Amino acid sequence: METGLSFSAADLAQTRFAVSPMWEVVTSFRLLRRTEGEPPLHRRWAAQVRPRLAEAGLDRGWLAALIPEGGYLADFLNPTPVTPFPTLAAELDAIRQTPSTRVRTELDMLGAERDLGRQPRIRLLREAPEAALRKVAAEIETYWELALAPYWDRIRQLLEADVFHRARQVAEHGAGHVLGELHETVRWDDGTLRLVRRHCGLSRDEAGAGLLLVPSAFAWPRVLTRSVPPGPPQLAYPARGIGTLWEPRHTGSVDAVAAVLGRSRTLLLAELDTPASTKQLAAQFGMSAAGVSQHLTALRGAGLVTAHRAGRSVLYARTAVADALMAPAGATAPL
Repeated sequence: METGLSFSAADLAQTRFAVSPMWEVVTSFRLLRRTEGEPPLHRRWAAQVRPRLAEAGLDRGWLAALIPEGGYLADFLNPTPVTPFPTLAAELDAIRQTPSTRVRTELDMLGAERDLGRQPRIRLLREAPEAALRKVAAEIETYWELALAPYWDRIRQLLEADVFHRARQVAEHGAGHVLGELHETVRWDDGTLRLVRRHCGLSRDEAGAGLLLVPSAFAWPRVLTRSVPPGPPQLAYPARGIGTLWEPRHTGSVDAVAAVLGRSRTLLLAELDTPASTKQLAAQFGMSAAGVSQHLTALRGAGLVTAHRAGRSVLYARTAVADALMAPAGATAPL
């Protein structure tokens, strides 16, 4: 099935990019729900995250009710980003403020593809949308901390690099050239953006002016769309370079960094290419949990690690600054 989105000069002038935390929430959760056909490039991440979600019960919560493995997604989960780099908090505020009529309309659309009649969470969303949306937002915050926050520095670098690359391409070759290179199922044809994909359509009759392009680390191998007036249509597409996203980031010799930070802290940084807890790190290095905690506190204070609550544990992850510090001499930290 092919659909087309026509463009006027004004629409092209209002075409913009945004990095959306909620698009990453929705696309990553959908990926984790797949029982088969999981993209190999995300297996390393998924293997770390799935046990945390199961322990927290998120594999059977609000998101599980609202995000199917395929087909239509409730559009209120992806509000229109107001800025190029909105925060998760800003997008959750927009979700909480979704009008009740829109919630019910989109639940009807979701129910047309799935049997939702007996799900208590869906009934609550219909009967008391305002209260239920607060619960949805709270669960999204939990999911974010477990599945995305420890990796967000790495993901955000990838998405921002995609935006900056395509912005340069617009300046050098024009918007039509960039629109035609977003994805194999998207092509620019004489003032019309054409999409060839089932369950993926855009129409100028169904949305506002312009176009919002959203790079995603988890949308691959497809594109996803949203058309809700009066906002512009949104198109989430696979970001450039996702094949390298979860590759281990090789470090150079620890000696030079150890001379500044100390050997124990440098070894901890090298290990934190993959998020880990104090207990895991203590077992790995044969150190006391108190000693590891002291080192991590110092590294966090220096902006080299971040901490994220994961149930009863805290996961520590290396920041982009630490990636650059730990990169081999003469190399730059990969994006």
